[in-house]
Amino acid sequence: MKSARTVRPAWVVAGASGWIATVANIPLWRAMDSLELLATPAGWSLAAALALMMAGCLAAVMSLLAWRATLKPVVIVLLAIAAVGGYFMFAYNIVIDSAMLVNVLETDAHEAADLWSVWMPVSIALVAGVPAWMIWVTPVHHAPWTRQLARNLSAAVAFLVLAVVAVMLAFQPLASSMRNHKQLRYMMNPMNSLYAAGLLATSPLRRGPMKLAALGTDAAIAPSPTGKPPLMVLVLGETGRSGNFSINGYSRNTTPELQALNVASSTNAWSCGTSTAASVPCMFSHLGQKGFQSRTQDNENLLDVLRHAGLAVLWIDNQAGCKGVCDRVASASTSAAADPQLCDKGECFDGILLEGIDARIAALPAEARARGVVLVLHQMGSHGPAYARRSPAQFKRFQPECRSSNLQECSREEVVNAYDNSIAYTDHFLASTIHWLKGQGQRWDTAMVYVADHGESLGENNLYLHGLPYALAPDVQKRVPWITWLSPGFESRSGVTIDCVKKARGDLVTHDNYFHSVLGLLDVTTSAYDSSLNAYRACQRETDPSMAQLAGRVAIAPH
Repeated sequence: MKSARTVRPAWVVAGASGWIATVANIPLWRAMDSLELLATPAGWSLAAALALMMAGCLAAVMSLLAWRATLKPVVIVLLAIAAVGGYFMFAYNIVIDSAMLVNVLETDAHEAADLWSVWMPVSIALVAGVPAWMIWVTPVHHAPWTRQLARNLSAAVAFLVLAVVAVMLAFQPLASSMRNHKQLRYMMNPMNSLYAAGLLATSPLRRGPMKLAALGTDAAIAPSPTGKPPLMVLVLGETGRSGNFSINGYSRNTTPELQALNVASSTNAWSCGTSTAASVPCMFSHLGQKGFQSRTQDNENLLDVLRHAGLAVLWIDNQAGCKGVCDRVASASTSAAADPQLCDKGECFDGILLEGIDARIAALPAEARARGVVLVLHQMGSHGPAYARRSPAQFKRFQPECRSSNLQECSREEVVNAYDNSIAYTDHFLASTIHWLKGQGQRWDTAMVYVADHGESLGENNLYLHGLPYALAPDVQKRVPWITWLSPGFESRSGVTIDCVKKARGDLVTHDNYFHSVLGLLDVTTSAYDSSLNAYRACQRETDPSMAQLAGRVAIAPH
């Protein structure tokens, strides 16, 4: 006999789904309010219909799992997912899709620590902890399994009907709002997280097995007219906003050291994605943004092609890994570095990438070094939200700066100050890299190309960080710095002069150009190279390695 204090599973399901659809979706209601969708009674009716639709869908799913062994764990897990998703959407005004979920899954311990805020546990405890505790201590009466099955199915159908009726009653304003404000689709919590997880989990089934296809096995590097092999440094920037580099016209002097050097900086460069996980594999691919997103197989990348050409390739990482790009070349990480000046609590400033770099090069195979060396330095850069941790004290020239990871605790001026200080340190790091390269001129023809993976939102329209779906993301998350420095010897071997590149500073370039531009600068010939995508082609006199010249080239140890 059931106790008078017990409740049926349907009441637990109804209460939990109602709580999630309303309280856990405060970021959605805030977004609708900022879009003035709640300014009229019709707007409030729309919000009510949306809440009923979400509650009905959630309740229908939970009803199918409303068994003695599964009901409470399922409800509590959904509460936790909704609370975590709701906190990050509210704190940083982000949305959640499959790309954002990939970022979360690939976040390391240091990045996760940067996201910590005292408000996080408080928010999660209020949204998930309190109702979860109430559900856990409440006795629930479950009927015999046959009767319970009938009740579960009936409840699922009833809740689903509720959702459908809510949609039908508000179909026109609902459809219009979702069409005109697509970001709202990614804010329906926790359906956004569940849908994103489903897309990721089923991706292998939808795409089929992704085999790795060889690329550029015919690659060869031309002999240098100077008699010296090339040494190129590819600096992979992190979270670089083109508009915050004074070398690109920013009113603040964030890049004084670069401006004192003979570098060329593009003011019209665009990323492949809005996150590291999306941009890095794409920019090192030969496929370009559209081709990479629709690919049916994995391909080797730029670093593989350089390896096939016989060059020594080394990736040095001061971030959360190379996202698979460096899997088949030599690599090193700074995670274990303990330099007292550059490292603290397991995290290092980017200057650590230059420490011991001569010894790292010397450890590469001698035969490959004789043909040339390509180093990829993967920055910590301006990774947020802990921008203040990305610059040493002597580079904090813009004050006061935001010291909190919860950016909404700071004024926008403080957030921008902290970010600009990180750019000032990137300026110093890039200048230091160039000075080091200048010191290698007796042995090598040296060059540096710096390109960031994506940009960042710093509070514009109450948006923070990055990772919005590309079609919805503001330009500040997609417009990136692209800076080139070439030594006189490298200018001679490549035929490209910095003065010429400077004249094209406003020309459109994207991550689609990156693969082919690096090959063009290095004078590497391969069937994978498309000269039309070489951003330096217009400056490259007669040494452009087009396929028409391939037959006349001297192949050096092709793989």
